[in-house]
Amino acid sequence: MKRITILGATGSIGASALDVVQRHPERFRATALAAHRNAAALADLCARFRPQLAVIADPAHAPELRERLAAARIQCRVEAGADALIQAATGAHCDTVVAAIVGAAGLPSTLAAARAGKRLLLANKEAIVMAGPLLLAALADGGGELLPLDSEHNAVFQCLPGGRPDLAAAGVRRILLTASGGPFRGLKTADLTQVTPERACAHPNWRMGRKISVDSATLMNKGLEVIEAHYLFGAPAQCIEVVVHPQSIVHSLVEYVDGSVLAQLGNPDMRTAIACALAWPQRVAAGVAPLDLLRIARLDFQEPDIDTFGCLRLAYQALAAGGTATTVLNAANEEAVAAFLDGRLPFLGIAATIERCLEAVQTAPVGDLAALLDTDLTARRHAQRIISTLSTPTLSNS
Repeated sequence: MKRITILGATGSIGASALDVVQRHPERFRATALAAHRNAAALADLCARFRPQLAVIADPAHAPELRERLAAARIQCRVEAGADALIQAATGAHCDTVVAAIVGAAGLPSTLAAARAGKRLLLANKEAIVMAGPLLLAALADGGGELLPLDSEHNAVFQCLPGGRPDLAAAGVRRILLTASGGPFRGLKTADLTQVTPERACAHPNWRMGRKISVDSATLMNKGLEVIEAHYLFGAPAQCIEVVVHPQSIVHSLVEYVDGSVLAQLGNPDMRTAIACALAWPQRVAAGVAPLDLLRIARLDFQEPDIDTFGCLRLAYQALAAGGTATTVLNAANEEAVAAFLDGRLPFLGIAATIERCLEAVQTAPVGDLAALLDTDLTARRHAQRIISTLSTPTLSNS
């Protein structure tokens, strides 16, 4: 019986993970659930899954959570705050941690789980983008293991011998990460001047949260995944390529020196990757419909348009710069996306903010967590100043 903590339980990844858990009560038990501030949703999950521990990251919402659990007569310990997230990720109540907190907020608990020797199922790509060397060091110190939950990296994991081998020794020539192209695939810069948050979040293939949906629309999601692949698999940037695949059926590919190309295919449903990681090295049913290739009939592949979607270019640029450049990239992107979703920044201002921030903030080798968080804060302040110069009146949601 695997005992599982889910950090970000009320989000889309958390919902998919819990769906897989409930399908296999003989294999998995959710022993700790954590959410940001949605006490009502977290209480409902506690009623369904009866964890030992419920954590609400925002302490202001802890009284509501306690009241709801008490009214439902649910016996569950409630904790609140950042330290409680770390407790949820490291305690003896779990051996597996699903790290699905969005953004930089998930970094401390992800690092803590790695140091504690847990099986870390990583959906928080920002943690490894910000602090790849620190996360790898924490895994080495703790003796745990890391399995990726991103569909693309999970696909690469499945296509490699042993999951995370030495790529050169394994004969790997390159990794090909597929991208749907998002809702604006095929459009040019002139077509994107009046994009609303609702249009940007209307992904054609995947059901995701608003932040990651915008990242998909700008191709920053794929840029973050390039950086993630570099750290996860020890692949140099020149060996990681992005190919646009509108159907989202081929989730990624690995090319070998003998000419073989292995790919992982499946319907666009995060439960496939989650079930793979939860049960690895075994396989369990995920509730995902079988893939019908005859119905799909065709699979298309295109080169990404980095002139229109400059965020992908900026991610490669930050990876090449090294050190804390990827931390700056991530911080600027988070601030810019938040401003766009609030109607304070035009869609094209996202890439502009990131580019200016990379130029303005001095980078350095990745040191300890405190120094990294200081860089993150500095980058956010620069990004906010840049956003104020690019701000736009609130966009219509029509």
